[in-house]
Amino acid sequence: MKLASFLIEGRPCFGLIEGDHVYDLSAEYPDVPDLKSLLVHCPDTTVIKAQLESASYHSLDEVQLLPVIPNPEKIICVGLNYESHRLETGMPEMAHPVLFTRFSSTQVAHGAPIIRPNVSEKLDFEGELAVIIGRGGRHIARENAFQHVAGYACYNDASIRDWQMHTGQFTPGKNFDNTGAFGPWMVTPDEIADLESQTLTTRLNGEQVQHAPFSDLIFDIPALIEYISTFCALVAGDVIVTGTPGGVGVKRKPRLYMKPGDVIEVEISGIGVLSNPIVKES
Repeated sequence: MKLASFLIEGRPCFGLIEGDHVYDLSAEYPDVPDLKSLLVHCPDTTVIKAQLESASYHSLDEVQLLPVIPNPEKIICVGLNYESHRLETGMPEMAHPVLFTRFSSTQVAHGAPIIRPNVSEKLDFEGELAVIIGRGGRHIARENAFQHVAGYACYNDASIRDWQMHTGQFTPGKNFDNTGAFGPWMVTPDEIADLESQTLTTRLNGEQVQHAPFSDLIFDIPALIEYISTFCALVAGDVIVTGTPGGVGVKRKPRLYMKPGDVIEVEISGIGVLSNPIVKES
């Protein structure tokens, strides 16, 4: 299934996407305010399809998509988690994942603009796989990790590189408003038979700038869930952004940054394409 958050005539909704149609499930679950809450209410999302016969539907072009989970309690991002990216940065091998956080208020949806701030011209792309937690938990063993996954989505952890490098902490460069693109929808695990064989591709103005299989991940999804859930309880709707492959703009010669007028796309096989225009801060 493909599940999404969206607006209809300004009203926040959530629902299921089939082809060019969006089924509004928010009316079928009147006590559930959003997709994050739906994951709490229905950790087994397969039961949702039973609601489609009575659900109203709209065409995709009639709705305004929102970030898949507009209001996650936690967004935990992983740095240097593809071998190709670690090698291009010259960083040593690490025993544990490099983690930082992104604020939910920085997110934008598929089709919405990523904003290059006035204080910097070093807006870089980072195509990534987002893992959405369905069942919460603490001290989750890696062999049980996939039981806690509600689905997967595309993410662009767009980074303001000079602000990221002000100190050893990544927080400023990763949390400018309107820089974390998340969408277009969440695909449930049953739709993807072999996640490790899927590939991630980032294109800037139609030109491929990143491409890697998920087998290039240093810390795979079970390892990340086990590690993160050891120091904090994961809850439904939490998002783990799993890292970016090699090819980022800051490591290219010459360096390649996104500028107003550009279009950036993140495509993950089996999931879809997240596309965003780049605009200048007004």
